[in-house]
Amino acid sequence: MSLNQTGYTLCILGCGTMGIAILSGVIASIESSTFVPQFPKLKWESHTPGTSTPIDIESDSSLPGRFIACVNRRETAEKLKQTFHGMRRSVEVVAGENLSAVREADVVILCCKPQLAHSILSQPGIVDALDGKLLISILAGVTISQMTEWVLPSTKVVRAMPNTPCKIREGMTVVTPLSSSAESELDRNVILKIFSSIGRCRFIDEKHFDACTALSGSGPAFACIFLEAMADGGVMMGLPRAEALELAAQTLQGAARMTLQQGAHPAQIKDTVTTPGGCTIAGLLALEDGRVRSTIARAIQIATERASELGQPNRK
Repeated sequence: MSLNQTGYTLCILGCGTMGIAILSGVIASIESSTFVPQFPKLKWESHTPGTSTPIDIESDSSLPGRFIACVNRRETAEKLKQTFHGMRRSVEVVAGENLSAVREADVVILCCKPQLAHSILSQPGIVDALDGKLLISILAGVTISQMTEWVLPSTKVVRAMPNTPCKIREGMTVVTPLSSSAESELDRNVILKIFSSIGRCRFIDEKHFDACTALSGSGPAFACIFLEAMADGGVMMGLPRAEALELAAQTLQGAARMTLQQGAHPAQIKDTVTTPGGCTIAGLLALEDGRVRSTIARAIQIATERASELGQPNRK
């Protein structure tokens, strides 16, 4: 990887919703750390064991200094330029120029639809352009073994699975482990600095990725169903819609942060607010009557099974 004082070049192939979220989050992290006067050296928090937290961004050459976003159509590129307009770090948006972008990049993140991965990587010249570079795939269901068959042995392929909340730097990303070497340690730091800038990042074996896709990738949709239902209940009991939604959202966020920051088990948090004969136990029994617990768990199971089918051309 070519690293210098201005940082390396990060390329997003297929810059859709998730590509925008990653670029926006990374750039926002760099901007806030560099330009907020009261916190001139403060960066994102260290979320998980092994997640490094850079302190001096201005001298950290392993952070990206140039950003390229690739799409297929020119009209999409124009919309994307408006999305990134106003950022202090400019993003070069190109349409139909995958090859030139990959040639200039040091790190490439593949963000296209899983079904398009092979066709994009088989475009003339792409394989050679990826020679010796770090290729990060965020495609659900497309395995490392598949990816390595489509590129040269010298291309370093890893899988990452971020989720949509990375756009507000509250994401959860899992990444496949790298082998132990001096070069892989550099790649590991680069990966951590990309994904820990947009939330939490954890290395986990690829065999767990389908479950991670269902749990953290699809999870925000499941959580929003529960959030919306809580707000609806508040509205039914007379609360204005805006206040009901705010109470429900902050309550879920607070409970989640108690688990993440204090290490409290969900059952422990539940028990602390469940008094004998109280309203909480009455509501909990209603949830159990509705099989909410098993329904949510089954949703993760079914989504995991579906995730395993994505990117597999011989499956429906």
